[in-house]
Amino acid sequence: MFVSARSDYALRAMLAVAAAAGGGGDGGDRVGELVKAASLAEVQDIPLSFLQGILLDLRRAGLLHSHRGADGGYALTRPPDEITVGDVLRAVGGSLTTVRGLPAERAGYHGVAAGLTDVWLAVHGAIATVVDSTTLADLLTHAPTTT
Repeated sequence: MFVSARSDYALRAMLAVAAAAGGGGDGGDRVGELVKAASLAEVQDIPLSFLQGILLDLRRAGLLHSHRGADGGYALTRPPDEITVGDVLRAVGGSLTTVRGLPAERAGYHGVAAGLTDVWLAVHGAIATVVDSTTLADLLTHAPTTT
């Protein structure tokens, strides 16, 4: 599995939005706190122009909602304990595992290499198990507290 800058930035942004919503790992149900893109970019050290595209993908995937205007910003659409790392990765990167640019299930082999398909599918399954069982709330519980 290759974790792109886009995927890393998306997870960092989602964690920052979740933390701002009070989702500090307690499975909190607050999803309405608005966070400005410029603030996310600054706090997470992400180029704003790059982040805006990522936020658009997250919104299109139904993980964030946005409000325009001076008091606008982004907020989670669901509590942090209902959004997994896998949700975020798929929203910005598509398939979790690729082989030569194709999803693992589409990698076809013949002859002596035929068994590789099973290996790539097992790798994909193992990755999916981890990222689909780890929520934003889980990650927030491991974050250091700041006062």
